[in-house]
Amino acid sequence: MKRRGLSLAQRLTLAFLGLVGAVLLVNGSISMWFAYREATEAAVRVEQEKADAAADRVAQFIAELEQQIGWTTRADWARVPMEQRRYDFIRLLRQAPAISEVLYVDGEGRERLRLSRLEPDVLDSGTDLSADARFRGARENRVWYGPVTFRRGSEPYMALAMVHAGRNPGATIAEVNLKLIWEVMTAIRVGGTGYAFVTDTAGRLIAHPDMSLVLRDTDLSALPQVAGAIAGAGERVRAARGVDGRAVLSAHATIPRLGWIVFVEQPTSEALAPVYAAAYQTLALLALGVVVALLAGVVLARRLTGPIRALQAGAERLGQGDLAQRIDVEARDEIGTLALRFNEMAVRIQDAQETLEANVADRTRELAESLDDLRAAQDRLVQTEKLASLGQLTAGIAHEIKNPLNFVNNFAELSIDLLAELRDAMDRADGAIAPALRLEIDELCGMLRDNLAKVTAHGRRADSIVRNMLAHSREGKSERRRVDINALVEESLNLAWHGARAERPGFNVAIDKRLDPAAGQLDLYPQEFTRVLLNLFGNAFHAVQQKDKAGFQPHLLVSTQARAEEVVVTVRDNGTGIPETVRSHIFEPFFTTKPPGQGTGLGLSLSHDIVVQQHGGRIEVATAPGEWTQFNVTLPRMPAEQGRAA
Repeated sequence: MKRRGLSLAQRLTLAFLGLVGAVLLVNGSISMWFAYREATEAAVRVEQEKADAAADRVAQFIAELEQQIGWTTRADWARVPMEQRRYDFIRLLRQAPAISEVLYVDGEGRERLRLSRLEPDVLDSGTDLSADARFRGARENRVWYGPVTFRRGSEPYMALAMVHAGRNPGATIAEVNLKLIWEVMTAIRVGGTGYAFVTDTAGRLIAHPDMSLVLRDTDLSALPQVAGAIAGAGERVRAARGVDGRAVLSAHATIPRLGWIVFVEQPTSEALAPVYAAAYQTLALLALGVVVALLAGVVLARRLTGPIRALQAGAERLGQGDLAQRIDVEARDEIGTLALRFNEMAVRIQDAQETLEANVADRTRELAESLDDLRAAQDRLVQTEKLASLGQLTAGIAHEIKNPLNFVNNFAELSIDLLAELRDAMDRADGAIAPALRLEIDELCGMLRDNLAKVTAHGRRADSIVRNMLAHSREGKSERRRVDINALVEESLNLAWHGARAERPGFNVAIDKRLDPAAGQLDLYPQEFTRVLLNLFGNAFHAVQQKDKAGFQPHLLVSTQARAEEVVVTVRDNGTGIPETVRSHIFEPFFTTKPPGQGTGLGLSLSHDIVVQQHGGRIEVATAPGEWTQFNVTLPRMPAEQGRAA
């Protein structure tokens, strides 16, 4: 007896529970999505504001330096005495603490004045700086910003050069301490762990809270947010990976004067912490809603299934033969109507009980006659299969005789040709052979030629007899030809499936096809090998149908696997398996484990002969009783005759 599934009350409870849970889940998911969007946009706005503020502060810092250095680039400054120039440079160093060193280079590229906070002043050194990048950059661009360098391995510096006004102008070069920029980046915080950093247009790190990364000349151009900002993709904010590999939300702002880019980033886990808290709250509400829905569903299901249980109990008593029993259901709905119909049915069954035995006797007699006809048909089928097996045996014997017979005929014809060549050789050596010996050799050659002619004639006759035997035994069979093995397997599977469905309309099985595209084409007899596949598929369908197990899902695996010299076709089912006591007899003729009338015991035997004898392959079986059965059919890529010739 099959195990019962879920009761109606349980199904109603689960349906109600699923409905409420689905509504809560959809509502929570939508709320989570909007919360995620809002949290992300809020975090991005804060980061963008801080990035813009930092960029403006750095740009303002550089602009103030340019304005202060501009005092020394006026046209009249070239006519000022050297002592006055030195005084102006001293005042510049006092008013701009970020400038650590300042130089004046004349129009010829000679150093005329150098003032430094760390070294002695130098006047009219005359050092040639005409090829210096700072001087050349100032002459070409009027204002030149040098790359970031580090002195004593700690503080960042940048050279700022401005050209003077007038003809053949000189230039003022200042070494600017960028410590202020590093302090600005360090002071920026977004949340608890957010940070900011600055890169140049090549992605090289200029300022970062972790100075060790800056001192190592870290290249961040591989980070998606840095690459996008350098390329000018137009996407101001994007989710990416930070320097430490964590997921971050990133915003950036550019500093037009320097071409630098300020990035402000915050770890995604911190930015979305409110979203995670809302998610936990949603899950808690979902759990509470599920519990309430479960209780409500149980109460509702009990109220609905009470009349149904009464109807079920009355129906069981009627089924046990208590035809006087009537179902008492007071409900005035569909269930009450069904109970009324059951009572009417019981009355009709009581009326028909008197004539039931006679009808059963008539049906029993008809069934016995049908069984006799079925047994006669089975006997005829067994006889037909025996004749078919005899035809296979005859074909095999004829085939085995034909091969050596072909060798006899071929070598006989070849020997006749060799005798002709021998006579030609003797004619060419006529003077070297004695006449008596020549006469004896001619006589022997003539006798040998006659014998070979008789051998050839009888061999042809025997070959004709063998061909007739093969034509008779192979009547209706297909010729051997190249066939796409995957297409043949799929076609046979479809035939077997539709045949099983036609025989058993309610039958169903999950089919898993794993056909190797490399299997290609094989040289075989399509009709005979189709019969093998139909036998294997039919046995698999029968095995899964016979398995009676709760929760059982019939499954059939059909696969092909290409190997170097052969192809393996696998048919595996999760049916009843094959007992060990039966496994050694499954390929014997007329041996079957199916009930009488459902099998002749010749399917696997004929399949074994077709695979092994006709195609030179192998058929193997592996099984676990009660669990699964697997047949492996191995077919060679090259026919046996071609293999021997090769």
